[in-house]
Amino acid sequence: MDTKFNGLPEAGPKIVYIRPVAVDDLPAEVQAQLDGMKTIYAMHDQDGDRLALVLDREMAFVIARQNDFAPVNVH
Repeated sequence: MDTKFNGLPEAGPKIVYIRPVAVDDLPAEVQAQLDGMKTIYAMHDQDGDRLALVLDREMAFVIARQNDFAPVNVH
């Protein structure tokens, strides 16, 4: 059945924002696990809440798509 009903909200894509994060800006216990890395990537929801930290940008996009999010790069 493909009937639209007036008054129901249209569901849009779930967006996740991906941005680089300097390892030096993270807590010491996280830095200790990153063995010399300088930059990792954070995934944030539309409210700005951090969902995950990922080692590289490509993997962040893959994870987003696997979880039905539309990834957006943030500088």
